[in-house]
Amino acid sequence: MTELENPVANSLILAKPWTEKNMPRKILAIRLQALGDLVITLPYLQYLKRNLPEHTKLDLLTRKEVDDIPKNVILFDKVYSIGGGRNYKKQLLLSSLLLPELFLNSYDIVIDLQNNTVSRFITKSLFPKSWAQFDRFSPIAAGDRTKATIEALGIGNCYADTDFKLKNDLEGFDLLKRNGWNIENDLMILNPAGAFENRNWPLENYIRFANLWLQKFPKTQFAIMGIGNISEKANYLKEHLGEKLMNLVNQTTIAQAFSVVQQSKLVLSEDSGLMHMAWVSGIPTLALFGSTRSDWAKPLGNYTFFHDSSDLECGNCMKEICKHGDNRCMTRYKPEEIFENAMDLFVNK
Repeated sequence: MTELENPVANSLILAKPWTEKNMPRKILAIRLQALGDLVITLPYLQYLKRNLPEHTKLDLLTRKEVDDIPKNVILFDKVYSIGGGRNYKKQLLLSSLLLPELFLNSYDIVIDLQNNTVSRFITKSLFPKSWAQFDRFSPIAAGDRTKATIEALGIGNCYADTDFKLKNDLEGFDLLKRNGWNIENDLMILNPAGAFENRNWPLENYIRFANLWLQKFPKTQFAIMGIGNISEKANYLKEHLGEKLMNLVNQTTIAQAFSVVQQSKLVLSEDSGLMHMAWVSGIPTLALFGSTRSDWAKPLGNYTFFHDSSDLECGNCMKEICKHGDNRCMTRYKPEEIFENAMDLFVNK
């Protein structure tokens, strides 16, 4: 085992590099976290897959709650899913039951992109010739840490490949058409889906932003997606934006939402899984971070831009409710400023 420092990501990675003469035949990647965390790994795993010999198989182990996208992109030879939610004990039990099948695959390499009790147990139990372990704690973007983990295997450089092919690549297109999309119009996604108050940009700002955008680009339609409480936000935006907004809340699976994202020209989003779906697809993405640590979660690429709270004395607090009571890390960004940021992304994409 060696501890490698990746010069690109400046991240410490525990790894046992590949030393065999021939390239590996079978690789297992493990990611058991939330949807956004899983999605971040996909462009890097896709680059790896496309640069391996054709006979090399790449499998994924993830959670059932987030397996919809990996099962619907043309990337993995097989996707294994375990239940148990985020309960480590249940995950460990279900992983143990899956181990015999995994063991029979004789994986040459295990890429542990989770690095928790469950993933380390699986890696050790499979006795791979080579493995690498995700750096969970460095103040570095998750995409860069994923890249560093894969490169630590010693089988080549790794980059983000954002050109995804879906098994049903017309799902998003057809769904939009059924909901009134005129394909001559540009599609922009508005995503006020931050998990709690301290990650939410005021809805009035989204409305003002949309109206500014329509003054400049009248041939634009907006879409909003998601499940649960976002439906109230969607209804409020629909009330003010009318036919210019397609309300797709509770109408999509995760994979269908990913397909819709592929049709968009720009995504304006709070910190959420859909924001990660956008930038890993190469879609111009403008992200608004409140209390989130952007050094971990920021979108990467020269087609993205983000605002965060790192310049404030209370910034990156990770709290659900603002200690000042005014949600200042989000409310300070005015629609006019965000409009100019979005213009830069849209015009220079």
